[in-house]
Amino acid sequence: MMRAGSHVSTRRGFSKAAEYAVSIGGSAFQYFPKNPRTLAPKAFNQSDAQKCASWCRMKDIRSIAHGPYLVNPASEGEAAQSMALCTLNDLDIAEACGSIGVVVHFGHYKGNDPLQGYRNIIQWINSVTKQWHGNALILLENQAGDHGSMGTAPEELVQIRSLIDQPEKVGFCLDTCHLFASGEWRPGEWLSFAERARKLRFWDHVRAIHLNDSRYPSGSRKDRHAAIAEGWIGRDGFIELLATPELSDVPFVLETPTDIEGTHRNQLMLVQQLSGEAKPFD
Repeated sequence: MMRAGSHVSTRRGFSKAAEYAVSIGGSAFQYFPKNPRTLAPKAFNQSDAQKCASWCRMKDIRSIAHGPYLVNPASEGEAAQSMALCTLNDLDIAEACGSIGVVVHFGHYKGNDPLQGYRNIIQWINSVTKQWHGNALILLENQAGDHGSMGTAPEELVQIRSLIDQPEKVGFCLDTCHLFASGEWRPGEWLSFAERARKLRFWDHVRAIHLNDSRYPSGSRKDRHAAIAEGWIGRDGFIELLATPELSDVPFVLETPTDIEGTHRNQLMLVQQLSGEAKPFD
C-alpha cells in the first residue's frame, strides 16, 4: 500500500502530531518545525522529538518537515545568513523527529542577472550543508512560477544538485500543484513528463511528494491548491501519477483544503482508491 498522509499541526507536540496523522488514516505526515512565518531559531523539546522518532519507527511512519515560507535560497548577504541558520535549526528538529528532511522552496531572484540567482542558491546550499552533519536532507521543492520561472523545471533542480559541494545532503520534494500550475505538467501528458524526469534521473532523488490538486489550469502560474480530484488535475491525472513506479515507496503528503469534517480522512481514502486504480507502466 502507498504511503500517504497530510500536513498536521504540532501545537500539542511532535509525538502527538504523529499520532494524529495516523488516526485519520495516514502513513506519513508533514509538519512545521516552528512558526512558518519567522526565521528565528526555536528551542525545542528533545524528549518529545525523540518520542516522535521512536513511535514512527515502531509504526513504520514517514515524516517530512517544512521550513518557513520566508526562506529564499536565492537571497544574498545577511538575509541569506539568517535563513541558513534558520534551516540548520529546522534540520536539527527534523533529525530529532526522525524525519526524512526539511522542505525548502527553490528560491526566487529579482536582480537583473538570473544566473546570479542560481549562483546564490548554490552558495546558500553549500553554506548550510557545510555546517550540517546529520542524516536529514534539504528537500528542494519545485515552484509554481508565481514569482517568476525560476525553479519550475526539473532540469533546474537536477542541475543545482549536481553543482553543489555535497549533493548527497540534498533531495527533492515534488509539488504536483506547482508542477501543473507552472505548465511543466500539461493535461493528459503525465507519462511524457515522467519519462522526461526519468531521463534526467530526477526520480532518483525525489524523497517526498506534495500531493495537491490545482484550482487553476496548467500554465496559470497560480499556486492555489484544490482538494484531490476536485481541481484541474482531476482523477485521471492522479491515477496516472500514482502509477509511476519510481514513486512506489515515496511518501505522498496532502496540503489541500480539509474535508467538511475538518480532516483529510476522506481525501486519503480517495488517494488509496485512485492508487488501486492505477495501471502500472509498460
